[in-house]
Amino acid sequence: MLDLFLPNEQVNSIFDLTPKKLLENNIKGIIVDLDNTLVPWNIAKPTDEVISWLKNMKASKIQVIIFSNNNAERVSTFVSNLEVKHVPKAKKPLSKQFKLAQKEMALSEGEIAVVGDQLLTDILGGNRVGFYTILVEPIVESDAAITKFNRNTERLILNHFYRKGKLIRGRSHE
Repeated sequence: MLDLFLPNEQVNSIFDLTPKKLLENNIKGIIVDLDNTLVPWNIAKPTDEVISWLKNMKASKIQVIIFSNNNAERVSTFVSNLEVKHVPKAKKPLSKQFKLAQKEMALSEGEIAVVGDQLLTDILGGNRVGFYTILVEPIVESDAAITKFNRNTERLILNHFYRKGKLIRGRSHE
């Protein structure tokens, strides 16, 4: 049962995910979390580095959907000057929005990666629908109040995976 929380890969940040690396793994679409994955949870706009990363994905024909449990105002503010699809109130880890995103991208399960900083939302949701999952280190250690509760549970699960050798920071477990 805990394996539903096991990411296929763990990296330090989204910037470790290059188009070349993704395409080598047949990834043609990314469902990426917003808060503490692309920018700190309390930063309203994308950084120049995030904008460049998104442009590189687009130039390489990798589809990106920003996928957040946060409200529409937060997500709309973030994407206001970006040409990127987005889903606020995604209700991760529930499957419905993940499947709708897949349909929007017109890709198979094996061609989509879910990238995020939380096991209980991003990784669980992606694993439940059969997508490749990539856990990134949270950008900042502070979290919104609702996320703080999840982090304690996640630490227990991550420590279990590390002890069992199922996960090694920065490397795939496959």
